[in-house]
Amino acid sequence: MGKFVITQRGNKEYQFNLKAGNGEIILTSEGYVQKASCHKGIESVKINSQDALRYDRRLAVNGKEYFVLKARNGEIIGKSQLYSSKSGMENGIASVQSNAPIAEIVDETLKN
Repeated sequence: MGKFVITQRGNKEYQFNLKAGNGEIILTSEGYVQKASCHKGIESVKINSQDALRYDRRLAVNGKEYFVLKARNGEIIGKSQLYSSKSGMENGIASVQSNAPIAEIVDETLKN
């Protein structure tokens, strides 16, 4: 089962990574100033990940494939890793769709 892992960046912003059951990161969020906003971002991923129209497939300058997941308002709520093939990217999208709705939330910022 997948999980959302909340961490804090060096600049004190919060972010989450959606990890597949094998621990691979399949989606990374933007930075959030407040942790509550990070949680809202997770809820947005859970909802929007089920709509195929919310995925924007892109090509990086190095020729690698990646995707972004957008909210209804068009704002990017998560970005994938870079993939060496279109089929790998499509598998990544399928993994987000299957993992996000049922993923647990692990807040690593609570660890001492």
